[in-house]
Order: sequence, then C-alpha cells, then structure tokens
Amino acid sequence: MSINVCNDRSMASITSLPSGVSGSSLVLISEQTASSSSTISFTSGIDSTYKEYIFKFINLHPSEASRPQFNLSADGGSNYNVAKTTTFFASFNDEGSSSGAVSYSTGGDLAQGTGAQRLGGDTDADNDTAMSGTLHLFQPSSTTFTKHFLSRTNQVSTAYSQDCFVSGYGNTTSAVNAVQFSQSSGTIQSGTIKMYGVV
Repeated sequence: MSINVCNDRSMASITSLPSGVSGSSLVLISEQTASSSSTISFTSGIDSTYKEYIFKFINLHPSEASRPQFNLSADGGSNYNVAKTTTFFASFNDEGSSSGAVSYSTGGDLAQGTGAQRLGGDTDADNDTAMSGTLHLFQPSSTTFTKHFLSRTNQVSTAYSQDCFVSGYGNTTSAVNAVQFSQSSGTIQSGTIKMYGVV
C-alpha cells in the first residue's frame, strides 16, 4: 500500500485503499432532456441494485414562473401519490444585497400529503434563469422502512438567488420504483435530469 501525505494542498500517488475501506462512486443510470415537457418521469432503473439514488438537475428552465416539484410512485408510475411528510426552508438574497434572509416555509412542506412536493421557490421564465440541484432518495426498494429523501436546489426568482432545502420521507413500506418531476404550472421548457446509483 502506498499513500502519500498532503503536500502543498494536494495529494498524489494513492495506489490503493486499506482493507475494509471502499470509495463510493456514482453510476449514471439514465438521463432525460426536457423539451417543453409537462413531466419527466423515471420509471425504470429504480430497484434494489443501489441503496441510494441521486437525481441531478442541470439548468431546468420553466415555460412560466413556477416551482419545481416531484412525486413518488409505488406502482411503476401508474399513480404518483405516495404520502409524504416533509420540511422546507430556504435562504435567499437579492442582486442588490438588500433583503437576504433564511426562512422556514410552512407552505412548502407536506403532512401526509400525496401531492407533489416542491423542490424550490418560483423559478423565473426569463431566458437567463434556471434551477439546478440534487435530490437524494435512500433505499427505495426497501419493504421494511419508509423512504427518506433530501434535496438542495438553487434557482433565480425576481432577481433573487434562492438556496432551498427539502427533506422528508415517503410514508410507505412498499417499494418506490418511479419518480416524476414537473413544474407547479406550465412545462419544463429545457434542461437535463440525470439519475445515478451510488455504489
């Protein structure tokens, strides 16, 4: 085993890891690119292969000012209605740095709600605005535990940068095997969503 120590803020020549230490990696399972899409659904590839799935949102641009959101399915996408209990808070600042704050949003969370869970605040439809971020879904194929998730996104809304945090659980012990993304109104005009499994 050969491990060099940090030298001038860098590390080189790591040729192996000690026994019992494994490095995690992301495996790209699928990706979808929006084109005025009312929804983007991932209905395959979510199974017992991985204990964690990560969805990456890359510059999702809405057709009109609206909120990004998602929902879960336990029947392969026939219905997106898994009951969820969640919490939502955000930090924000405007371009003039005159009204920044951190706030808990009572309207952004669910209490055993089956509707879509918002992932952020309103994203403007201006040509230069979009939303990017991640959603982590933990052990969706478990038939013992509820389905925990957490998300962090950033979007532009009326000259504000909004850093939004969501966490919660799908209250089902059935396997969750499909995830759907949409906007609270209008469509996802452009952008990419990638789904990864964590090894």
